[in-house]
Amino acid sequence: MNLITHLTPQQLRQAADLQERIAELQRELAELLGAVLEPAPATSVATETQAPARRRKISAAGIARIRAAQKARWAKNRASAPAPAAKPASGRRKMTPAGRARLAALARERWAKVRAEGGSRL
Repeated sequence: MNLITHLTPQQLRQAADLQERIAELQRELAELLGAVLEPAPATSVATETQAPARRRKISAAGIARIRAAQKARWAKNRASAPAPAAKPASGRRKMTPAGRARLAALARERWAKVRAEGGSRL
């Protein structure tokens, strides 16, 4: 969010004056200390743009080292992990006849209650 767009002209003028005073005080300090300071870049209060940060690149060799190290970590982890338990031949679980009868009885009770109240939907 750019805060400058919400400033009044008087506030903008005051900000510019403050910036000029800061630059002047920096020049005076440099003279007093006898140091040669690089002048601050001329930035306007109205624009607050900065150059985007440059991304660092990893060399192919660096990527290869990272890849090899990660593969070694995975191999070490797999070697120390217990073997997974064997799954049943069928992926689906079967319902016992008793369980199926219990669910059917519950459904009949629900429907009987709905019909007793005069409804046709659950």
